[in-house]
Amino acid sequence: MKFFSSLDNLTLRGVPLLLAVCLNGCSSFDYYRHLASGQLELLRRREPVAALVADPARDPVLRQRLAQAQAARTFASARLGLPDNASYRLYADLGRPHVVWNLFATGEFSVEPLSHCFPIAGCVAYRGFYQLGRARGAAALLRQQGLDTYVGPVEAYSTLGWFADPILAGMLRHGDDELAALIFHELAHQRLYVANDTAFNESFASFVEREGLRQWRASRGLPPPDERRARRGEQFVRLVLDSRDRLQALYASGLPADEMRRRKAAEFDALRRRYRSLRDGEWQGERRYDAWIEGPLNNAKLLPFGLYDGWLPAFAEIFRRAGQDWPRFYAETERLAQLPAAARERRLAELQAGATPPIAIQESTR
Repeated sequence: MKFFSSLDNLTLRGVPLLLAVCLNGCSSFDYYRHLASGQLELLRRREPVAALVADPARDPVLRQRLAQAQAARTFASARLGLPDNASYRLYADLGRPHVVWNLFATGEFSVEPLSHCFPIAGCVAYRGFYQLGRARGAAALLRQQGLDTYVGPVEAYSTLGWFADPILAGMLRHGDDELAALIFHELAHQRLYVANDTAFNESFASFVEREGLRQWRASRGLPPPDERRARRGEQFVRLVLDSRDRLQALYASGLPADEMRRRKAAEFDALRRRYRSLRDGEWQGERRYDAWIEGPLNNAKLLPFGLYDGWLPAFAEIFRRAGQDWPRFYAETERLAQLPAAARERRLAELQAGATPPIAIQESTR
């Protein structure tokens, strides 16, 4: 969704869950009730991290992990200029590894998402569900209409400051650095969010996360993480985006439906072959993305790619020009956010084209 919360298992994150009533694309009162019920359950389960850490009766491993997370949370506001509020100073265990599941859908011959619009956050390319069964049921209905669908798990989201977002038990599956990165990413959404521009929002939050994590490690005398992992993540994303570009050209070709269907299947087979060649050659057998690539592939499964890091070089360039000063960086990104959508995209493209080699930044822990 930083398109994924972990490229190891490709779970989504960073995309704010939209809690208000849908304006378009969602017509069921039951869906609204489901969203409200899910959010209320999360709110009821919150407890202050400080009290939990101080309680000797609680699991010592949990207390240690949360204490480390609070150090990163303090760093986020004190050093990265992120909101200083109650978010991520609370903890909630929902009894499941993922908080919601996002449903993406496209036409059979399209790589454009079926969008849904919300009053607070604008239009996005998915619908969120607090129950996997509901997400799968909604996906089945869309498939009956001839659409491609993909359901992706989400382990963290931001309510954009409307509620005090907790650290969720599922987030603790990651190491301390990955947990810190999640907190930086979600707080960045609270710092700046532009309605109807997912690529801007996610690239911005991903840059804050990556540079924030680099600085967090440096503050503790640790070196930057191994850049090899970042390069491999970028290579995998590029494989997928190249396939999506070829599919987009195919769908615009005007070929008969049966021929497009045949070539679509051939392109997904080719994507698997290119991945295996990269995995078994340059990557020396690293199988990080096997589960994703070997599962069913369709247009909808490609949608999240590129949303989370498409403009990363542009934001890195803004940060460089701001002298790596967070207040100046935020001031410039806020000015950029105020531009009309077309002008904003042009400016990002100019920054991207003129970007110097980026500063060393940690790969997204998506």
